[in-house]
Amino acid sequence: MPGLALTAAAVAVGFCVHALIDSVSPLVVGVALGAIVANTVGIGDRLVPGVRFAAKRLLRIGVVLLGFQLSLGQLRTLGGPGLGVVALTVAATFFGTRWAGRRLGLSDGMSLLVATGYSICGASAIAAVEDIAGADDEEVAFSIALVTLCGTLSIFVLPALGNVLGLHGAAFGSWVGASVHDVGQVVAAATPGGSLAVQTAVIVKLTRVVLLAPLVAGLSVARRRRETRQRAGGPVDTTAHRRPPMVPLFVVGFLAAVAVRSSGIVPGATLAVVKDVQAGLLAAALFGLGCGVRIARLRRVGGRPLVLGLISWVLVAGVALAATRVLPR
Repeated sequence: MPGLALTAAAVAVGFCVHALIDSVSPLVVGVALGAIVANTVGIGDRLVPGVRFAAKRLLRIGVVLLGFQLSLGQLRTLGGPGLGVVALTVAATFFGTRWAGRRLGLSDGMSLLVATGYSICGASAIAAVEDIAGADDEEVAFSIALVTLCGTLSIFVLPALGNVLGLHGAAFGSWVGASVHDVGQVVAAATPGGSLAVQTAVIVKLTRVVLLAPLVAGLSVARRRRETRQRAGGPVDTTAHRRPPMVPLFVVGFLAAVAVRSSGIVPGATLAVVKDVQAGLLAAALFGLGCGVRIARLRRVGGRPLVLGLISWVLVAGVALAATRVLPR
């Protein structure tokens, strides 16, 4: 309870900041507060269980509730060209970042976290694949910091570039939605393009979120197969990592939530409440993850992850721009 009480207080602060500055997501505030607390007053032993519960359990519930923001109708509204922009951007960013991570000599877990975060939905996606990646706390924290930094920079960089490139309306919104990570950052970046740009950007962004489920499921299956081959080849340390399920339960819940939302049986007022609860749970989870940040340890990670983050940022924006040009709405 002490750890959960601290987490609840951090979430309340996050929503207060969001109310004052609409472009600042409670999720961003949550991870920042976690890092500040961990590196100033510290996290005592009495707080650890609750904070860890938030980072693990509440995260999965939040991802499940995220499915209520999506519907099959939105995908139909996007159309074939829009879906093509999303699919091409996600695939190119994910595999391109993985390749760059290997070239930079980073761990497989670190490159997987960065690739997932930049290609899908930022910090939430990174947290969703944390167990599968097998990365340590510092790598998770660094990945979240990178995706948050680049998403914030996009709020200022993309509108300026959009004017130079002559992108307006739906085309500009499609570019923003395909290349920016957090929903709040997407809205902030698309706002200079007008209401049509904002509407298109949000739909494209949420369509990227849909791909989180098959990506996590695919990564889980790939890890199981890799561990099966290791067992066949000789002894393997089965205590190092718990073998993941073929399809994680929270992914099944996410898809079920999308199906329920698509059925139209959930009233709009209820969906609004669910959206707030989902934001609160994810903010709590990211506060818990932020509490694992130790600045002294992050220094040991070095500058190569920063280079990878910048490469991935340029990659996602460049591919999204090219796809938007080739496959206009």
